[in-house]
Amino acid sequence: MSNTAKKAFGPDAPIRVGIIGAGGITAKLHLPQLQPLKNVQIAALGGRKIERLEVLAKRHGGKPVTDYDAIVEDPRIDAVVIATPHPHHVDWGIKVLKAGKHLFMQKPLAPTIDEANRFVAAVDASDRVTYCLPQLAVPQVLAIRDLIAEGQLGKLSGAHARHSHGGPEVYNAEVRDLLGEPPLKPGEKLWFFEAGEAAVGALFDMGVYSVARLVGVLGSAKRVMGMTAILDKPSQVEDTASLLIQFANGAIAVAETGWCDGARSWRMSFHGTTGRVESPGFAGASLSLYKQASTTREDIPPTRTEVETARYPNLNPHEQWIQGIRTGTPPKLETARAARHITEILLAGLASAQHGRAVDLQTRVD
Repeated sequence: MSNTAKKAFGPDAPIRVGIIGAGGITAKLHLPQLQPLKNVQIAALGGRKIERLEVLAKRHGGKPVTDYDAIVEDPRIDAVVIATPHPHHVDWGIKVLKAGKHLFMQKPLAPTIDEANRFVAAVDASDRVTYCLPQLAVPQVLAIRDLIAEGQLGKLSGAHARHSHGGPEVYNAEVRDLLGEPPLKPGEKLWFFEAGEAAVGALFDMGVYSVARLVGVLGSAKRVMGMTAILDKPSQVEDTASLLIQFANGAIAVAETGWCDGARSWRMSFHGTTGRVESPGFAGASLSLYKQASTTREDIPPTRTEVETARYPNLNPHEQWIQGIRTGTPPKLETARAARHITEILLAGLASAQHGRAVDLQTRVD
């Protein structure tokens, strides 16, 4: 490891961050969340398009760099965000860890389980703080975990999560507007739709959120069935998918996703023998708890309580990562093992859809 591995950070010490893959998600998410953080400096922006790098550097700071290795090897850089297309996440992430730098990994982790296993091994061999998207320690997930631990739902029986939107072309148009770039030319394709560039489709791009929320609450899964389709997009990879997941605790959950949901969906619910919890909750509440009102009268409606989530920390993922670097504390939920387990669930869903049978899982979140 480099000397960076020996460096400690007090509350006022500057942390210099480099970004590998300064594209759309960097413009929309990483830079806007990192730049306002106290004593965090954007040191380098790595990307393939120098014009885009110069626009981002002018807005957010950081030196434009087209050689990613230069960011990895720079001893002045303390931490690195990996925001490349999916198939390149793990190779660059491992290089960052071997260089002794802290790591923030963009979702999804990897398109193969071998890569996910290599990544976990690299994290295990490192003392750096590694944070893996998607964010799990959000107030709703933390609150639901507590409600279940308190026995508010009884014995868990099922769950549902759906995360979907109108497709990468909507996202891409927004990014181009944000960066002052012209629209796509007629016939120009997005890398999201190309199997050779993206490797995986909507299930990994958006379904990762559905599966992650379920895993964040329910823990490890043991078996998956899946169905996928290409319904609307000019895509070589799936634009719609649903998974049926059996968890180790016995609960059976459904994860839905896709790029064909123009009105967008972002919701989850968890069900048990005496209650259920939903997010978003009733009338815009963050979370609503419904409790069984009678064990002898079917028509008596359940009671409803809006659950207060304000007492749970609501840091964005970059704040959590930087806080972990300063305290030397790895994330509790957004771990490499959780990211690998989520990856295996997604891969099992694709395999099940292809072969028409359930797929047993080998990994766990712990």
